[in-house]
Amino acid sequence: MPRSQNGVLNELLVNLFNNVMNTESKAVITEEFKDISNNDMHIIEAVGIDSPNSVSVIAKKLSVTVGTLTVNMNGLEKKGYLERVRSSEDKRVVLVSLTEKGRKAFFHHRDFHKAMIRSAVRGLEAEEMQALINCLTKLNTFFESVEE
Repeated sequence: MPRSQNGVLNELLVNLFNNVMNTESKAVITEEFKDISNNDMHIIEAVGIDSPNSVSVIAKKLSVTVGTLTVNMNGLEKKGYLERVRSSEDKRVVLVSLTEKGRKAFFHHRDFHKAMIRSAVRGLEAEEMQALINCLTKLNTFFESVEE
């Protein structure tokens, strides 16, 4: 019996999610970065390379509590990937920035994502690219609505 289009889409989405997570973990956690997890790499990405961010801003980006993020950041700070300092303007605010080691991990992770996107859009016409963006936007909206 042939599968329905919805069944095919469901299978593709489930497989895609699993493949992205597995492949990213293998590609990003190399010998150089074996002391951190894929989750840690996403925290590094959320901290970013621009000006320091507060813990609450980073927690919001990751959709986690400040307490959960703080526990994970303790390990990253011990391993030399990030540093935390109190704001000189408001001592209650803790600002987080990447160390040189953290910046190196950030760029390594970013390069994986760039390669993934290049591979996904290679050969797409402008209309196909817009259709893909529209479809993924709808999917993202669905996931965001489920979170609330």
